[in-house]
Amino acid sequence: MNADYRLEFAAVTSDVSRARAVASDLGGSLYVDEHATGDRSPFRAILTVVTDDVEPLNALGENGLYIVCRRPIISGECRVIGLFPLVRHSDLSHRQADAHWLDVHAPLALQHIRRMTHYTQLSVVHRISGPEIDGFALCGFDSLDDLRNRFFSEPDSREVLTADFDCFTDLKRSPRRLIAKEIRY
Repeated sequence: MNADYRLEFAAVTSDVSRARAVASDLGGSLYVDEHATGDRSPFRAILTVVTDDVEPLNALGENGLYIVCRRPIISGECRVIGLFPLVRHSDLSHRQADAHWLDVHAPLALQHIRRMTHYTQLSVVHRISGPEIDGFALCGFDSLDDLRNRFFSEPDSREVLTADFDCFTDLKRSPRRLIAKEIRY
């Protein structure tokens, strides 16, 4: 395992105020979408933390609790994060989909999303509760406008990345993305 990788818990929740309190108590990172609505989003926040105190996470993770491997691909500053939950393609194992995500998709993303200032993969290594999710991509940008309107670098970037997503993810089963900000405690 790469020395920059680390195992963390990831609690997925819609209770933002409770997530803030738990993140503050445990010293975690909180990724929260202040504008998500319950009818369109399966959750509003993800708390990631290295801890041996699992009880607050069990209570918080009503939408899922996972052990993830944090893999920083680009570690830059960002003001807004596109948070993309990933569910693997049904004919692949988690290991096969995850290897493709890291070894093939990450380099393509770096090539075709040049305004991205931060990119971290949270690869699910164990699902404690919640739906089967294989990972969460954290794609950081300097502005919401960059995320929404200048996400792709080249005219064919959307097609290239969509074709690659189809190789390892099931976009129909993957939950809707969040537009989040990161709060570190």
